[in-house]
Amino acid sequence: MSVESVKKYFAENDYNYDVLEFEASTATVELAAQALGVQPALIAKTMSFRLKEGYALVLAAGDRRVDNRKYKDVFNQKAKMLDLEEVQEITGHPVGGVCPFALKNDIFIYLDSSLKEYEFVYPAAGSPNSAVKITPEELQAVTGGDWVDICK
Repeated sequence: MSVESVKKYFAENDYNYDVLEFEASTATVELAAQALGVQPALIAKTMSFRLKEGYALVLAAGDRRVDNRKYKDVFNQKAKMLDLEEVQEITGHPVGGVCPFALKNDIFIYLDSSLKEYEFVYPAAGSPNSAVKITPEELQAVTGGDWVDICK
């Protein structure tokens, strides 16, 4: 189970984060915000993209969308999201639970600057009914992700 791999990853790396698990689904921004009792912007949604040289996960505030022009300026190519069938095979996490922790393959991690607007954000934790409360700065430190500005 993917959420177990996230818990193990946190324990092995001495990260003191509680994985929050819910009876209800947190598979979408709206469902996650409802389960957590927070505004949708605080959900750090994870989007999976195919790059010329591999794959990328981009985390952004839940109320933001990728701006195609900004994406192309940063990555020098059009945005091409992974097919739903590819997501679990490449990340090791199911759709609705994709997160930047305990990944199955080496994947580039990017954090959209929209996350910096909030004290805490809630990315998924490897299942469609889990999340982790984390500051944007801690998220960057844990993932080694690069900051980008690709959302509107």
